[in-house]
Amino acid sequence: MAESPASSQSIVQKGTVQIQCSALLFDLDGVLIDSTPAVERVWRRWAIEHGFNPEEAVARAHGRPSLTTVREYLPNADHEAENREVERREIEDIEGVVPLPGAVELLRSLPEDRWTIVTSCTRRLAEVRLRAAGLPIPSRMVTSSDIVNGKPHPEPFLKGAAALGFPGPECVVFEDAPAGIRAGKAAGARVIAFTTTVRAAIARGPEATGW
Repeated sequence: MAESPASSQSIVQKGTVQIQCSALLFDLDGVLIDSTPAVERVWRRWAIEHGFNPEEAVARAHGRPSLTTVREYLPNADHEAENREVERREIEDIEGVVPLPGAVELLRSLPEDRWTIVTSCTRRLAEVRLRAAGLPIPSRMVTSSDIVNGKPHPEPFLKGAAALGFPGPECVVFEDAPAGIRAGKAAGARVIAFTTTVRAAIARGPEATGW
């Protein structure tokens, strides 16, 4: 990543595509760290306990605040209590939580005031996973603890951009889940989609684009 004359950042991919931006907004799970085994263990067990299809529950849980998933499945339950239990299990299960290849080196190469993490995890869970993966915890991180509307609403990425002092369209979002891709686009940012969680066809499909 190099400085441009306008003091924005340049992302060069294989020497063919250059994207000018002012700041980078990273999702956490599936973008900087691999927590998929832990996420799937927790949500599969939770779904089975409540009599739901575990594969469907895991798919719904990816990339969204856990409270949103709890509310959808258990509309008449004590949502806060259920969500605390899910969070407790996720905090306790960090086996296999590791940085994705290149994540450590990339973050170390970036100016601290030009990037942050925007995640659907709670702040406690995000910090636990970042420590487990050996990644830095940015001071301006945005988590589900900091927002009212979770992904696919643009609020998380708009708050992340504002925390760094830039409007959404001046940022590049890195995402792996359809809900997050939609949120980044709705915030006006350029989105780079990872295929670590879903296939490329899904990342380009209606779940991610909204149409």
